[in-house]
Amino acid sequence: MSTATADRFSVKRTTSLARWNLVLLTRNRLAFVYAVVMPLLPLLLLLTGDRGSETSGASAITTVFLVAGLFPVYYNVLAQFVNRRDELVLKRMRTGEVRDAELVASIALPGVASALAIAVISVPVAVALGQDLPVNLPLYLAGAVLTVVMLSAFAFWTAAWTKSAESAQLTSLPIILIVSFGPVFSSMSGLPDVLRDLAELTPGSAMGELVRIGWFGLDGLDATKTTLDFADTWSAAVGPLGVMVAWTAVAVSLAKRSMRWEPRS
Repeated sequence: MSTATADRFSVKRTTSLARWNLVLLTRNRLAFVYAVVMPLLPLLLLLTGDRGSETSGASAITTVFLVAGLFPVYYNVLAQFVNRRDELVLKRMRTGEVRDAELVASIALPGVASALAIAVISVPVAVALGQDLPVNLPLYLAGAVLTVVMLSAFAFWTAAWTKSAESAQLTSLPIILIVSFGPVFSSMSGLPDVLRDLAELTPGSAMGELVRIGWFGLDGLDATKTTLDFADTWSAAVGPLGVMVAWTAVAVSLAKRSMRWEPRS
């Protein structure tokens, strides 16, 4: 094999490694439950409110987004990368033909695929439970893609200062809290405007707003009824899309600068 061929990104190698990581994930029953079952449970919230309610639907689907992003993607990628690094698996693989980008992609792919599948499955499930079809399906899916890319990058960044898989339970908390509490604070009507505006700049709040706009056509955090059509949703989504793109760029930059392939001393 020529040097040029060996240096080229290989989709075949990446998918082969990703399948191996997926097998390891499915063998861990607890990790599998967190990756597949937990993200779908928030859909049960659709059974508690008024059937077809936009606000209940937006709350449930936003929670699905958050759980699918934080567990199958963020925490799973973080734990897997730290485990492989501490076992020197990554170091050994880098001495062969496998490129760094292939290792990164293969570790992220199982969780990313799970989260995106959940985002897609949520559509027919929610419709069966009384919700309308998304007003702008491409926008909804774009939010899902940005979410998994951003949280994958944050996982690799967090791994840089995580000493072991056990300590990941602590080092993951800052990102989990930022993502989880953003939608809560941004929707609190009694919060001072300055704090509410700051909360809207968090990735979790932007994710939730993309769900509200892309799926339900809700114009603003206080909206309770669909007022946006397909064309209107694009202009309404400029703000949250910009926030998500900015956070994704920051996450990717941090991950690239801090990537560690050997155990921390």
